[in-house]
Amino acid sequence: MKPRWAILFAVAAALAFAAVVLAAERAHRDASALRGGDATAGPAARFDGALLPKGIRVPSFRLRDENGHEVDERALLGRPVVITFLYTHCHDTCPITAQQVKGAMDDLRTPVTAIAFSVDPDHDTRRSARRFLTEVGMSGRLRFLLGTRDELAPIWRAFAIRPQLPNEEHQARLVLADARGYQRVGYPAQQATPERLAHDLRALGAS
Repeated sequence: MKPRWAILFAVAAALAFAAVVLAAERAHRDASALRGGDATAGPAARFDGALLPKGIRVPSFRLRDENGHEVDERALLGRPVVITFLYTHCHDTCPITAQQVKGAMDDLRTPVTAIAFSVDPDHDTRRSARRFLTEVGMSGRLRFLLGTRDELAPIWRAFAIRPQLPNEEHQARLVLADARGYQRVGYPAQQATPERLAHDLRALGAS
């Protein structure tokens, strides 16, 4: 073998070896995180959804659900949370989003909290919310939070949500929060699946 080709062969072999080592180290780090590292740490590769900036808490709120029971942000502490944004007269995106959440919850052995903030307060009522939850099979599993436009507007702003407007569909989105009340993962609704949601909820401590 000519010396020049010998040198090129040696360089190629060294690069290949280095790539194998780096891949092994990354796999080891990811596996270590998934084996039970702190749920607030670890690489973004742990999640299927988009990793949100650190340190953003679920905003403070005080609203009533479809049964008239008061709910505030403290009710979300203690276990992972699925947060979404729905309106009760929706016939396409919202029922699909609710089914995605339902499928994820069905795939988990332990319960998680699920809430939906109204994005159409002028038309969403306790009665229509109860009907919607019954139709999508989420009665008693997802709490539909209602309020006036003034009460809900700070929530929409905090989650960067565009509410339902005449002749314009609302911004469909899901957010996963951890047991300490921090927003961790976000999904456009069209990119969420029950499997991806369940995977990320497990990474946040569900099982």
